[in-house]
Amino acid sequence: MQCKTGIVALGGLALAAAIAASQTVPHPSNSDPRLDTTGQIPFDGRSTAYLIRHLPVSSFPDLPDPLAALLTERGCLIPQTYQARRPENVIHASFERPGSSDWAVLCSTRGTVSLLVYFSRSPTLLVSLASAPETNRLQVHDVTGALGFNWGIDPASPERVREARAGMLPHPKPLDHDALADSIVDRRTIYRFYIGNTWTVLDMPE
Repeated sequence: MQCKTGIVALGGLALAAAIAASQTVPHPSNSDPRLDTTGQIPFDGRSTAYLIRHLPVSSFPDLPDPLAALLTERGCLIPQTYQARRPENVIHASFERPGSSDWAVLCSTRGTVSLLVYFSRSPTLLVSLASAPETNRLQVHDVTGALGFNWGIDPASPERVREARAGMLPHPKPLDHDALADSIVDRRTIYRFYIGNTWTVLDMPE
């Protein structure tokens, strides 16, 4: 019995160490652990720990001043995926038309994260393309079973979208400016494209 108890104790210590290690992965640069969100949510029938890391707007010095002011006014923090090793989820591309200078941002406020787009021609306007509670954007990402934030955005060049749609017949018309890649980490990506004064989700191969 003593031997079994010792094995259980060691197993518990190992699990605790593994969980601690998963929570102490180096933050992206300019991060502040005080901005992290932690807690427990029901997941697969049990209460499961989660960690969401955030960066302040000031961590993205390349943002245009009018956009930084809008995000700060909203109280935005920028959530980071569990894979992040550098600041992410603020992107710059030509979303409106060829050669335009536009931005997309994931903004977390009061537990809700929104995908916001900013066109340089409309310096006082932010458009929301999607939103969800942060805790709806979590998934298991290591052996401890801990949950991390899984929503990431990237610019998608016309060439990237063309390659992603290579299997479609008939071949879709080529794009002439960037799309927005909206991803669940390690799972799937959808492409949002602005055309005809509206945003649409591009058809992709099955």
